[in-house]
Order: sequence, then structure tokens, then C-alpha cells
Amino acid sequence: MPPLTSSSLTSAEVHTQGRGITYGAAAYVLWGLFPAYWPLLVPAAPVEVLAHRVVWSFVTMGVLLAVLRKWRPLVELSGRGWLIVSAAAVLITANWGTYIYAVNTGHVVESALGYFITPLVSVVLGMVFLKERLRLPQFVAIGVVVIAVIVLTVDYGKLPTISLVLACSFGVYGLLKKKVPLDATSSLAAESAVIAPIALVYLLMLGSANTFTTEGTGHTLMLLSTGIVTVIPLLLFGLGARLIPLSTMGMLQYLAPVLQFAWGVFVVHEPMPASRWTGFVLVWVALVIFTVDAVRNRRKQPLAPVS
Repeated sequence: MPPLTSSSLTSAEVHTQGRGITYGAAAYVLWGLFPAYWPLLVPAAPVEVLAHRVVWSFVTMGVLLAVLRKWRPLVELSGRGWLIVSAAAVLITANWGTYIYAVNTGHVVESALGYFITPLVSVVLGMVFLKERLRLPQFVAIGVVVIAVIVLTVDYGKLPTISLVLACSFGVYGLLKKKVPLDATSSLAAESAVIAPIALVYLLMLGSANTFTTEGTGHTLMLLSTGIVTVIPLLLFGLGARLIPLSTMGMLQYLAPVLQFAWGVFVVHEPMPASRWTGFVLVWVALVIFTVDAVRNRRKQPLAPVS
């Protein structure tokens, strides 16, 4: 989506961007609450949880498409379209698996760092591939975030592999969602269909080690719920990504890591030395700069005409 100035936005475009921001924000808030959810699936190992998540997401999307009668777009999707969908499916699966591992092994704050980095990836991709433009305050906000990421990386004393995998996989996934010639529902169904057979084979290979039938009805229901829990925020993200610039989606991404960070620090009490606090404070300064600019820019939009 090309950049829109206050003078070029119509009332319909303002409404569309508002809807996109609402969808995106809702998706990120739900993702921000995930650290409270994935530990509930223990004793299932992260890879098993990932496999169940993929399989039950596919089942959920299959039911949804059957109800909506929207299978035709998948049948008519071109070979190139399926290649893009397959690439997106691989990226989101890698993202899911990395995040589940991080949350269930005590790396919630590091996963939050990954999602703080993600908007930088999104902005760069948006500028390079989609020719999106940023206003000066947005550039300043991104610069502050770069400094924050450097401070946090030095604080960890090692390459933050979890953070980088999460950031890069989801950033490129967001770009590909712009290229997929499907609506949000069909796109997610197609992504699930690509990975589900592999996940199902893995679960069958687990045999008696699969906790689906060995840990009681409550655990089974929790594993079944991974489909719905996965589908809802991804559908919201898909809707938002198609309505607003990728750079805007990237900045909305901060909602999720703020919630994840709060969970990691105040609920599970992961260590937070002074240097790490400094990095996160810089990130929040960047958020303030971006938010103030966004509010001022929206106030300059023309009022919708009364019909």
C-alpha cells in the first residue's frame, strides 16, 4: 500500500486504515497473552505442542471454510501462489516453534526482545520492497529502537538467537502476506494445509509418547484448543496486514512484547539487571515518539462528510 498523506486520504481510506489498526492491535494483544497459555500444555514437549498446533489449526480452518463455502480460492490458486503460501507456512511454523520453546524454557523476556526487533525488520522490508515512506518522527523512533536493541544485545552477552529467529521469521511472513493472492481466511487455511501433513506424521511417529491421550481429558482439550487459539489472532493479523502499511503493522507489533515483557518480569520473575532495563526504557521512549506522531497525523485527517 503506497503512503497516504493527510491531503490525499479520503474518508473511506481513513475508515479502512482505522479498521486495519483495530485488527492489528487486537491480534498483537492476544499474542502478548500467549506466555500465560503455552505452559499450560506441559508435559507436552515444545515440538509436540507445535505439531498439535499445526494440525488443529488446519482442522479449525477446514471447518471455517466449509461453513463459509470458501474452498474455491484454494482450488484456483496458481502454482506461484502456492509457492508463496508454502514459504509463508514455513516461516510461521518456525516462528511458532521458536516461541513455544522460548516460553516453556524460561526465555519470555528474550522472546519479547525478538518481537521488539520485528518492527525494524518490517519497516526495512516495507521500504525496500513496498516503497513505503516514513515521516521524520518515525525515523527518529526507529533510531532509538536500534540503540535499544544494541544495548539489550550487549547485556545478554551473546547473540540473541531466539530473538533474531522470531524477528526475521515474522517480519518476512508479514511481507509475504502482502503478496498472497488470497483473503485472510483462505490464506491461513492454505498455510495450514501445507504444514499439517508433516505435523500429523510426526504425531503418529510419537506413538505412546504423544501426550494427547495419556494426560487426561483436560490436557487433551487444551491441545485441541491450540487450533482456535492460533487461528483467531492470525486471522486478525491477516486482515490488518492487507489494510494498512507494513510499517504501521510493524509498530503495532510492540503491543505484544510489552505484554510478554511484563509477564516475564512480574509473573515468572526472569532476571532484569539495570542494563536490560535501560534497553527496554529506550524502546518505550521510541513508542512514545511514534504514538505522538501517529496521533498528530490522524488529527490532520479530513473529517468524513455527513451523508
